[in-house]
Amino acid sequence: MLTREQNELLCRVEGDAPMGGIMRRHWLPACMSEEVAERDGTPVRSRLLGENLVVFRDSDGRLGVLSEYCLHRRASLVFGRNEECGLRCLYHGWKFDVEGNVVDMPSEAPGAAQRLGKKTRAYPGRESGGFIWIWMGPPEEMREFEPPAWAPQPGIRYAIVKMWTECNWAQVLEGSIDSAHSSTLHSTNMPAAQDVYGSTATDEAWLRPSNDKAPRLQFEATPYGFRYAAIRQPIKNPETHQYVRTTLFIAPFTVLIPPNNRYNLAQMLVPIDDVNTMFYWIAWHPDPAKGITQDAWRKFCAAEVGVDIDQNYRRKRTLANNFLQDREAMKRGEWTGIKGIPAQDMAMWESMGPITDRSEDHFGSSDLAVAQFRRMMVAAAKKYADGGPAIGTTEHVAHVKLASFEGVVPMSVDWRTLGVPGAEAPVTAK
Repeated sequence: MLTREQNELLCRVEGDAPMGGIMRRHWLPACMSEEVAERDGTPVRSRLLGENLVVFRDSDGRLGVLSEYCLHRRASLVFGRNEECGLRCLYHGWKFDVEGNVVDMPSEAPGAAQRLGKKTRAYPGRESGGFIWIWMGPPEEMREFEPPAWAPQPGIRYAIVKMWTECNWAQVLEGSIDSAHSSTLHSTNMPAAQDVYGSTATDEAWLRPSNDKAPRLQFEATPYGFRYAAIRQPIKNPETHQYVRTTLFIAPFTVLIPPNNRYNLAQMLVPIDDVNTMFYWIAWHPDPAKGITQDAWRKFCAAEVGVDIDQNYRRKRTLANNFLQDREAMKRGEWTGIKGIPAQDMAMWESMGPITDRSEDHFGSSDLAVAQFRRMMVAAAKKYADGGPAIGTTEHVAHVKLASFEGVVPMSVDWRTLGVPGAEAPVTAK
């Protein structure tokens, strides 16, 4: 449990909040690359840590990330014309380049832009792993950009789900690192199966080799955050083998969750502001023969634009309409009556309120990872507030070398060796 003061420290990210300061010492995803793929294309609205931004790609293919509001009279640049290497405000025609420089002021005397020498707020941008990343921290502290875990090499095919979530970022992240809930909440989508030896993906479900709903959790702190194992009894060979699923928390907002036989999985739980989060779920595989297409991934997750979510990635299944829960389907055997794994999660997260009162929680043994996350991040916020470095910035760890794991292995195998580069692959049950 946390006190209310600790809860505020964990959750708040806007303004001078310590947790927001930690976030600003990491590269943050502003949007997906596909949203700004076109040169001189439609500008995209983004919001991070309580700041409204506009993202665009100029005539030369350069990325621009600016404050959404025009420096002149604060009209939104999302409506602007993206042309001739700059973004032009519709109101009076002030034009900004990707670095935020005012390059034209047609409503003023000739040469006014050059004489004024003004700049709007602009953030450095990088493109990698299907995302546009920005640095929102002090320029003098800008860290070298490092590719995410899902970009170990060029040419990887990414499938990305993006959904706006109406609750605090920590609430969402706690769900991502909570392995125990998947056996219950997602039991219709992740059913136990007799003839599989690891998570096996079909077009409709991920079959599992275990019906054990009470995993044993073991934890290991790391320089980047932590990793832990959820260990279950497998259906086959339970006397000699164990079903292991490892999850990695890469501070401050990324989680590598256990893969299946077709693709690896990661989530980013990025604070939009104090009470909203952008949920990203990435599926990928370095082997081009594996993976999943963008359309198939979004269909599986019930996150298709125009079907399940609107153009702003807001869901049609909401708390206000009870996530369109189908009680008749529940009578026929479906567990939740809610379509799609993400929406099932979001129904739980948002039902707690925008910022849940963690002082009222009553933990069990399956909440080990959640408890560790809270302790770690509250301590990190206090350390940062006292002038210390942001968590995850003092010791370099190449994220592309990190990996989660799942599979049935002999009981003699130490889970800490699983998913580690260079470690010998365990012999799985057959």
